Amino acid sequence: MSVDYVVSGNVAVITLNNPPVNGLGLETRTAAVSAVHRALADATVKAIVLTGAGKAFSGGADIKEFNSPKALAEPSLSTLINVVESSTKPVIAALHTICMGGGLELALGCAYRVAMPGTQIALPEVKLGLLPGAGGTQRLPRVLGLEMALNMIVSGAFVPSEKLADTALFDAVFAPDADLLASAIAFAQQVVDVRPLPKVRDRKVDYPNHEAFLQFTRNTVKAMAGPFPAPLECVETVAASMTHTFEDGLKFERARFMHLAQTSESLALRHAFFAERLASKVPDVPVTTPVRPIGRAAVIGAGTMGGGIAMNFVNAGIPVMLLETGQEALDKGIATIRQNYANTMKKGKLTQAQFEQRVSLVKGTLAYADIAQADIVVEAVFEDMVVKESVFRQLDAVMKPGAILASNTSTLDLDRIAAFTRRPQDVVGTHFFSPANVMKLLEIVRGKHTGKDVLATTLALSKKLKKIGVVSGVCDGFIGNRMIEQYSRQAGFLLEEGCLPEQVDKAVEKFGCAMGPFRMGDLAGNDIGWYIRKRRYLDKPDIVYSKTADLLCEMGRYGQKTGAGWYDYKAGERTAYSSEAVNAMIVQHSADIGVERRKISDVEIVERLVYALVNEGARLLEEGIAMRASDIDMVYLSGYGFPLFRGGPMFYADTVGLFNVLMAMEKYAAGRHGDAWAPAPLLVTLAAEGKRFNG
Repeated sequence: MSVDYVVSGNVAVITLNNPPVNGLGLETRTAAVSAVHRALADATVKAIVLTGAGKAFSGGADIKEFNSPKALAEPSLSTLINVVESSTKPVIAALHTICMGGGLELALGCAYRVAMPGTQIALPEVKLGLLPGAGGTQRLPRVLGLEMALNMIVSGAFVPSEKLADTALFDAVFAPDADLLASAIAFAQQVVDVRPLPKVRDRKVDYPNHEAFLQFTRNTVKAMAGPFPAPLECVETVAASMTHTFEDGLKFERARFMHLAQTSESLALRHAFFAERLASKVPDVPVTTPVRPIGRAAVIGAGTMGGGIAMNFVNAGIPVMLLETGQEALDKGIATIRQNYANTMKKGKLTQAQFEQRVSLVKGTLAYADIAQADIVVEAVFEDMVVKESVFRQLDAVMKPGAILASNTSTLDLDRIAAFTRRPQDVVGTHFFSPANVMKLLEIVRGKHTGKDVLATTLALSKKLKKIGVVSGVCDGFIGNRMIEQYSRQAGFLLEEGCLPEQVDKAVEKFGCAMGPFRMGDLAGNDIGWYIRKRRYLDKPDIVYSKTADLLCEMGRYGQKTGAGWYDYKAGERTAYSSEAVNAMIVQHSADIGVERRKISDVEIVERLVYALVNEGARLLEEGIAMRASDIDMVYLSGYGFPLFRGGPMFYADTVGLFNVLMAMEKYAAGRHGDAWAPAPLLVTLAAEGKRFNG
């Protein structure tokens, strides 16, 4: 059963028991309503305590029922709250650990609320592009006041119960060592005879000059919300708690909730929510797969990437040994890590003690023998197979049995790298994204021989490092960089045909991307892409690329690090300024190859770049390199700055309609380099059948 029922003296204890966070799914709601009716029918029961089993009072809606008819089936959450609120016997909500979303709305329907300190209280629906839909926007202001309730609902942030102890939300916050259930039952005994029973709905929201405050809040939230409508809708719905009767406020809240639930922004956010959780699930690697202990780590290479990777381990409390070939490079790498933490401390995000603790976890060495006992070693050296071979042969010789040998390669064949060892089952790809200590994505590359326990361990480690781990098969570039190659090819062709870097970047950034392709190239270093293209010219001689990027590098314009790339940069600044020299080079190159430049619309720019991603993503799905379309979306949302409100390239294609995507591709195939638009068979099939990539 998803709800437990026991009677202790004259108090019925109803315990939500739907692991892991007591989600309020249909079965749980039905059982809870039945339990309340059972308590009301028992003459010996004088009060009811409602609590949650395990690690939560309730995390709210059951995510397994999101986007399904069960979510709205009766008894709905509102019906359950009405049953609790109309109880003729006092219902005491006993809160602990987590109380959020519908769980908090349920608690607000109870006559009384008691809690343990440290209980995390939140209405986080705004993070899914929604607002609380079961009375949260109407009841919370009645117990916290307008301003505090509005801040919580608009931000979706958690607030510990002790910070709310003096508000009308709680009737008691117990001592840290208290027994919650015993204390709640004792509290129930004190209120069994209180009549009339208090109801949150009967309270009034009072705020002097509330219209001025609400208008200020509207202006502030509108400026910060960007393309997302939910934050401003939260303001309007909370405002209704002051301007409407309680019943009319509930109706207004429900109408706005239903409206938001159908917006493309909410659909995209909910897609991303589920995609992130699904990414860690590998069909042939069950959750029961044993994982290897990771107590010590090592990183090969103390450069920007290696140092950032080392910081990830340190931040998770894992000591790390940093190995370099020279003392100067090693000292510089460790000094950079120390400075990064010092900067964090100056911002007030680390204490002196935390600073000392973290820097103490980083050690340096020039000898492979010193890292032999590490549980995992991550290679972060130059992206060259000869260099990788040297590293992995040495690792194979010194690392202890069972150590995981990970490569940070972004494009190279992991199976070839694994073949340099006598333990290919221990080799896995861990492609961190720069800056590695900031970016959320970790592309986990599963080689032909990678052990299931190694994959399970790496996925578990990604969570410990607070990364979003996405599994990829082996191919040139894996998921992200293989797709970005086609994106970059189209960007180059657009330059040849009539665009300049600013127009392309502005069009893509207006679409919502964090950065256009040319600003991104300048940030990453144009020489990196140049090096990879040189290899691909040999490996794939039949694939045509624009030569503009090569010409740029031949001019020595590698990006921000050289003060000149696609754009000009001033010393100490990251602002991109239009470059006359680069623009002239682009126009001249068009003339040299006999292409008459034309005016290109922003719509064409966006379609060509995004649909190039989509088409290559479809090929990755066909080949089994990506397990699911949502994994591709997570790679682009968390690693490449694709706009969250569009849900990722594959989800965006679904919203446009795959038939429409294919029609646009056929149009562009009639232009220059039409071979680049050969549609993936999967895309053709799904479009013909009226289906989507994501379900």
